[in-house]
Amino acid sequence: MRIVGVEIPDNERAEIGLTRFFGIGRTNVIELAKKAKIDLNTRIKDLSRDDVSNLMKALEGFKVEGDLKKEIRENIDRLKAIKAYRGIRHIVSLPCHGQRTKTNARTRKGKKKTVGSLTKEAWAKIETAQKDASINSNK
Repeated sequence: MRIVGVEIPDNERAEIGLTRFFGIGRTNVIELAKKAKIDLNTRIKDLSRDDVSNLMKALEGFKVEGDLKKEIRENIDRLKAIKAYRGIRHIVSLPCHGQRTKTNARTRKGKKKTVGSLTKEAWAKIETAQKDASINSNK
């Protein structure tokens, strides 16, 4: 079933299926079901047309999908524009909520880059270049 541009599997219970909407979690589903007057244990395929229309009307009271993503993006852009601490952390692609970054945060920082000291491969290249230079200078 497709509701407001989101595909929900037919065999899921309403309590689980409605969490497919971006911005609707398990606690918001309960509030949404009360507004739409839907039983949480019914399967999505068993919802009548009236239930689906009530659900769509109830969803209008929540910020979901594109509207919510747009608001989040605007908030992050605002933090970047005013050069707040969290905005700077977003600009530099580092965690914003106080996590340690010395050893972790690989998801946010990306692939490890060696800075300041050389790797074994770099040392090997330097040593071979020095040997080649000494051989050429002896000739």
